[in-house]
Amino acid sequence: QLQASGGGLVQPGGSLRPSCVGSGLDFEDYAMGWFRQAPGKEREAVLCTAASGDSTYYTDSVKGRFTISRDNIKKMVYLQMNDLKPEDTAVYYCAADFWSCKESEPFYDAWGQGTLVTVSS
Repeated sequence: QLQASGGGLVQPGGSLRPSCVGSGLDFEDYAMGWFRQAPGKEREAVLCTAASGDSTYYTDSVKGRFTISRDNIKKMVYLQMNDLKPEDTAVYYCAADFWSCKESEPFYDAWGQGTLVTVSS
């Protein structure tokens, strides 16, 4: 199971660091991805960290602004979001996929409940 938290309301240009904690899985063996679903849009893959620690970006608009990190001892994955823009407003979901990152949702075995990020002045 995954539990996401750390969303909130932030002004444009601000930062947030949502996090996700895993339980009931061998966390170190799983790739951890962040997805987001903006109002009226389909959910999209944003960023993923493989079990090896390598990161993969799936959304070009977040490159240079978002980074992903993981702490296998704490079984946590973090999404550092800087220079937030109104178009980043979405519900952000964490998901676990065995070993390697994949963009397609059906590969992911477990999902968090989502945390809302709102970027607005």
